[in-house]
Amino acid sequence: MKVLVCFIMALALAAPAFGKTFTRCSLAMEMYNMGVPKDELARWTCIADNESSYRTDVVGPTNKNGSKDYGIFQINNKFWCQAADGSTSSNGCDVNCSALLTDDITDSVTCARKIQNKQGWTAWSTWKFCNGALPSIDSCF
Repeated sequence: MKVLVCFIMALALAAPAFGKTFTRCSLAMEMYNMGVPKDELARWTCIADNESSYRTDVVGPTNKNGSKDYGIFQINNKFWCQAADGSTSSNGCDVNCSALLTDDITDSVTCARKIQNKQGWTAWSTWKFCNGALPSIDSCF
């Protein structure tokens, strides 16, 4: 019995380390509550779906240039965030990459919107799946 209790407690403590997985609607609602315009939410949810399957804890494989992508929107450390090992050419979002891996997506949304404002939607390679008619997010609200 003690082993079972210890196992359950260990899982409870480790659970936050697994990250959060949003649904299309839960992400849309959270982003809307952060001030993201409703007419952008279908695009953002499409990008998150294609980049990370709505998961906050995803670190992509090393890219050809030695960089990595972090979080729900797969934000690259070459230009946008500071990796723990210090590997970055710049830090355009003024954020540590580890902050993009938490359940609190505030830093991820802020940085993603900054990238979108500077480079447009095509900054994400998965944009090809999100450019065009997308399902409405109206049923989420």
